[in-house]
Amino acid sequence: MNAKKSFHLPRRQVIRGILATTAFGITAKFGTGCSSSAPETQATSSGEAKPIVMGFIYVGPKDDYGYNQAHAEGRTGVAKLNWVKTVEEASVPETTSVEETMRNMIEQDGATVLFPTSFGYYDPHILKLAKEYPEVQFFHCGGRYEEGKHPKNVGSYYGYIDEAEYVAGIVAAHTSKSGKLGFIAAKPIPQVLRNINSFALGARSVNPKITTQVLFTGDWAVPVKEAEAANSMADQGIDVLTCHVDSPKVVMETAEKRSIFCTGYHANQATLAPKGYLTGAEWDWAKLYSDYAQMIKAGKTLMNGGIPHLVRGGLKEGFLKLSPYGSVVSADAKKDADAAKEKFMEGSMVVYKGGIKDNTGKVVIPAGKDLKQQDGELEKMNWLAEGVLGSVSS
Repeated sequence: MNAKKSFHLPRRQVIRGILATTAFGITAKFGTGCSSSAPETQATSSGEAKPIVMGFIYVGPKDDYGYNQAHAEGRTGVAKLNWVKTVEEASVPETTSVEETMRNMIEQDGATVLFPTSFGYYDPHILKLAKEYPEVQFFHCGGRYEEGKHPKNVGSYYGYIDEAEYVAGIVAAHTSKSGKLGFIAAKPIPQVLRNINSFALGARSVNPKITTQVLFTGDWAVPVKEAEAANSMADQGIDVLTCHVDSPKVVMETAEKRSIFCTGYHANQATLAPKGYLTGAEWDWAKLYSDYAQMIKAGKTLMNGGIPHLVRGGLKEGFLKLSPYGSVVSADAKKDADAAKEKFMEGSMVVYKGGIKDNTGKVVIPAGKDLKQQDGELEKMNWLAEGVLGSVSS
């Protein structure tokens, strides 16, 4: 992709080299390598407090038009606070490599707040490092914090981005001529299933007979499988594609090449499909990261109870947004989509109203039982809604 990429040394390798070849590195490694606390906040020579150092870690490149780019844009937002210093590293695997990166950020950069963003970083890597560094706060995107089981310096944040997916489903249903939608997903975990189901339910609020074909690739970034899935769906007459993978780039570009429509995810991919891009479900992490920074500046922490261990929010809280509508989106589609969005902003929209069946005909939410966005049961979702073609085991 980037011709310069092959010459780029990961940040952790550079630090490892410094530690191996300098006397300072030896001192730093053996002097702090077993430390169980973060560097203390001290005043600078001018008497001003040192900035809060926040570390951000991504599993893929920062310019992936997707998950990692959205978090990197959030880092850029919080870095605008002049009392915050940020460090970051991209393309860190969900292995012990992330433990090395976290240690380097703590011991060499003085980070006291870490945002290791990828799903696979949480267990065991974040949980392990949190025990080693009880003064450092670890915030993970999507992980489920369990009181009494997980370290108190671990927090979880996530957004109800399925709200934006529901709205995107409305636009997709209005645009589709075939009544067939396609959803390419990485893994059948609750967060992904919730997005699929909300997209499908939004579409069926417009057309009760519309279907959403789902295909799981098995991992977060497998461009070849994503392209194959997109082409296969186009061959089947599906005329609107969307996805939940780390980088929607391949899916959006393939849809454009096949002259079908698409809705985006994570970030804005309108430039990748200028003719067929309808809208998209985007994260807006800058606000949340800035909120965390303000709380920490005020002396609040996960450990003293000032910062909640579970933070969730949707359109109303500013955790996410919709991509601007594409030129092909009809007036009727905009009207219905805007109406749904307004209900989410008011807090009156209920996506998972009682009486919902899964795609095998089983009632999964009985009549009279409505699940609101913050209901913990939705974070354990293991089913696909009626109208979704596919299986959680596929």
